[in-house]
Amino acid sequence: MTSQGGAGGGADAIVAVVGPTATGKSDLGLALAERLGGEVVNADAMQLYRGMDIGTAKLPVTERRGVPHHQLDVLDVRDEASVAAYQQAARADLDAIGHRGHRPLLVGGSGLYVRAALDRLEIPPTDAAVRARLMDELDSEGLPALRDRLQRCDPAAAATIEPSNGRRIVRALEVVELTGRPFSATMPRREHLAPTIVIGLRADRPVLDERIGLRVARMWSDGLVDEVERLLAVGLRDGPTASRALGYRQAIARLDGHLTAAQAMAETATATRRFARRQESWFRPDARVVWLPHDAPDLLDRALDLVAAGPLPPATLVP
Repeated sequence: MTSQGGAGGGADAIVAVVGPTATGKSDLGLALAERLGGEVVNADAMQLYRGMDIGTAKLPVTERRGVPHHQLDVLDVRDEASVAAYQQAARADLDAIGHRGHRPLLVGGSGLYVRAALDRLEIPPTDAAVRARLMDELDSEGLPALRDRLQRCDPAAAATIEPSNGRRIVRALEVVELTGRPFSATMPRREHLAPTIVIGLRADRPVLDERIGLRVARMWSDGLVDEVERLLAVGLRDGPTASRALGYRQAIARLDGHLTAAQAMAETATATRRFARRQESWFRPDARVVWLPHDAPDLLDRALDLVAAGPLPPATLVP
């Protein structure tokens, strides 16, 4: 991704809208794009998948008000999401938008994908055979054994990876084996490649928990289970990434008879709340993010003021 020039009062900077799920990022991104003459690049890993619409809260085409959106519906549900592939495609989109004279907006809450698009981030190599062997070892030896192995060879990575995230632990061990370097050494630096304004949306935890519960109920009433049935017919169960998505995993369990509808909804809400906590933990330490309350009556005006001011020095919470 090439730099788009100086800060220039924000006239040529990328604008990113980030934060936990259910805070209204898509709506603010769309409103900013309309006011700034912009185009949106998606940074939600699950919205990359075709057909995964209801469960990812993907903005329908009819509600995008003519604003071009990129990095939506680019993967089949059987494909494995790749940060490296996303990085290349998203950076190309951001550059192309700028070259067209439009404002690039990156919108989403997948923290690693946001940083892959915006930051200096080295994507370590991968090897299918090594990955397959480690996945077999995960199945045969169990998660605690691989977690202990990672703790011995890369304690910094072990401290930052969710203890129950077996795929992430396998990925860290794969990188250590292939490069001879700690996986933690490949983590991104907080340094933007191009002038960037990062706006974070926040909500108090009780409010966010309630919003998540309402969103899950709405997804079920809007037909999430029917959507999952259609996706199962085209290979969702075989998708190493898509089949594990929040809501989709629980809907599959519902269809398989392992959960009731009420249980599936409750598990989805609980897992989504945990995910929102992880998103907060990811974005909160980044001093480049300027936080705004999701429900501010003048939210758009405040966001536009931040854009007009241009990229800021390291910022703290905006009240």
